Amino acid sequence: MTLARPLTVMDVYDRAKTGPKVEEKDWDFKIIPQTAMKLKKKYGIKMDKHKIIPEDEALCKNLFKAGLELLATCGVYCIDTHRVIKYTEEEILASVTAAPKTAQFGEPGVNGRTIACRKHDDKRPPIIQGGPTGAPCSEDLFLKIHQSYAQEPIVDTIVDGVMQTIKGKDPTPGTPWEIAAVKAEAKAVREAQMRAGRCGMGL
Repeated sequence: MTLARPLTVMDVYDRAKTGPKVEEKDWDFKIIPQTAMKLKKKYGIKMDKHKIIPEDEALCKNLFKAGLELLATCGVYCIDTHRVIKYTEEEILASVTAAPKTAQFGEPGVNGRTIACRKHDDKRPPIIQGGPTGAPCSEDLFLKIHQSYAQEPIVDTIVDGVMQTIKGKDPTPGTPWEIAAVKAEAKAVREAQMRAGRCGMGL
């Protein structure tokens, strides 16, 4: 018996081209909800509406088992090819085991942060990401908006917004103005971090 190996990007790409054909509406409104309901019943999952994060060990284990079975049963839908990318449970577990346990956001040092796996009862504080998070921001206030997030000590990393215009022009996707806007956004956020005294902060 051959042990499953972690999947690569190439594996996923190939399966996105060869997996079973499925209509998106069937995936969204039949396959996922119907399978989830069956697994909820199978594993006896009942959530406490008063607790955002489950603390019961048995419930946590059953949630993991249900999630694993959901992924192995349904796979992942590729909207570009209208196909399902299928995985076995062994491949999923091998990939989870091989996945990095930490990641560096920003530069190592005072303003950089190491993102690490946390459990529900972890004593370490969570990483807090601040910012407009993809929301449209006016060009003239873009830098000031991001500086206001960067200067808050509780904020660990910035998730930037999107410039509505660049030099007064609409940054239409697929045009040179889109490229100019993306470059201007990155430059402005770095400038905002510098003004807030948070150079090296993750973006």
